[in-house]
Order: sequence, then structure tokens, then C-alpha cells
Amino acid sequence: MDYSGIHMTKHLLTVAVLLAFIMGTATAQRQIYSTSSGEFIFSQANVENGGKAVPSILRFTCFLHTGEYWHLDFSDMLGMYTGIGVRNVGLITKGQNDPVTGVDKIKRRSYALGIPLAFKFGSFHNNFYLYAGGEYEWLFHYKEKHFIGDEKIKFTEWFSHRTNTFVPSVFVGLQFPKGLNLRVKYYLSDFMNRNYVDENGNMPYAQFSTRVYYLSLSFNLKTRKVKEKLTHRDTNFAMLQSSFH
Repeated sequence: MDYSGIHMTKHLLTVAVLLAFIMGTATAQRQIYSTSSGEFIFSQANVENGGKAVPSILRFTCFLHTGEYWHLDFSDMLGMYTGIGVRNVGLITKGQNDPVTGVDKIKRRSYALGIPLAFKFGSFHNNFYLYAGGEYEWLFHYKEKHFIGDEKIKFTEWFSHRTNTFVPSVFVGLQFPKGLNLRVKYYLSDFMNRNYVDENGNMPYAQFSTRVYYLSLSFNLKTRKVKEKLTHRDTNFAMLQSSFH
């Protein structure tokens, strides 16, 4: 496990808490609001084992991805945000040069809880801006599937040591009007834990390099506007019901 990652996580959490304090004491001219979103993730990975390339397959997932983000706009052109999100990240490899021999294909994934911190530049009243930042994610539920011919073997682990516990990343993205969001993210450390020791005393991932990256599409919607629409819908529905009584 990379202990420098834990120190970076503490620094990120400190900055996030400081940002939350700033948001809470911000003056009236600043814009403070929250957004909710999900993601469609198209991920790949640069994978090697013992210096030999391991074929990696494009992975698509849309579940479970959800996030709530808090924005602080200093002006109409400069701002920042933090928040919290859960997503499903991982990689797919073929058996050639993979640490697990005799397997045609292996899917490895983990649910991750992340805290991002990013700066935004653009036209906020048009909801059109560029953003860039970093994130730390806690990998808390691991799942692995082995495909051998027509046979499929799978297992899951909570708080698994097979993956690194905390994984840092950097990202850049573009927010379009009407809510569409495009983001590219690259993980700065390995997905799998090279120091993992199995029940037989072996270290199967010692030479296993797994750097995941992905492209995601999402719709970021202001939470207040969503609540207003739901309230308006419920009011109209109640009025419609009353008209039949």
C-alpha cells in the first residue's frame, strides 16, 4: 500500500473542510449551490505484468454512479467545487501475461467513494465552463470475475486488500449548457495492490501494473431546480386529483 496516498488524502480532506467553511461564511455576492449527477463510464487501463503488456478491453458501466457536489462561484467566470460521489471503477484483461494463468478473461472492479476538489473557468450563467482538479477515492467493495471457456467464476470482498485502499486521480472536463458533462480521468496509482499476499504466501500482483483511465458522460443538474420541478409536478398532480373529487 502506498502510504503517501494516505497523507495526500488527509491534505485533500483538510482542503475540502476549509472549502466547506468558506462556503458557509461566504458573502451574499457569491453563488453557492449544489448539483447532482450520475455517470456513464468508458474505462481502459494500461496493464503490464513483469514488464510484459497484458491486453485490456474497454469497459462500460453505468451502475452504481451517483454524486452530490457543492459549488462556490467567486464570479461568473471563476469558481471551485467539492463534494462526494460513489462510482464503479475497474478493468478487464485477457489471460495472456495476467497473474492468474489459464484464464481467458478477468473482470476486476471496486465500488469507490471519492472526494474531488476542482477549479472552474468559464461562463457560469450559461452553464458552460472548463474544470480541472484531483480526487481521492476509497475502494471499499471488490469483485472479480473469471471467464474460462463457458464457465464463469466470481467472488466479492468488502474492504479487500487485493486493491489499493486509497487511489488518487486527476481529471479535466467540460460542462455544456443544459447539463451535459464530459470528463477524462487518470488514476495516478495502481488499481491492484502490489503488496497483497494471498493465503499461500504468494504476491500475485507484485509485478502487476494497473493504471486505469476513463472517459465519462453525465448530466449535472442543480439540486434546487430538481426539487422545484418535483414540487411543481406534485402540486400539479394534487390539483389533477382534486378535480376528480
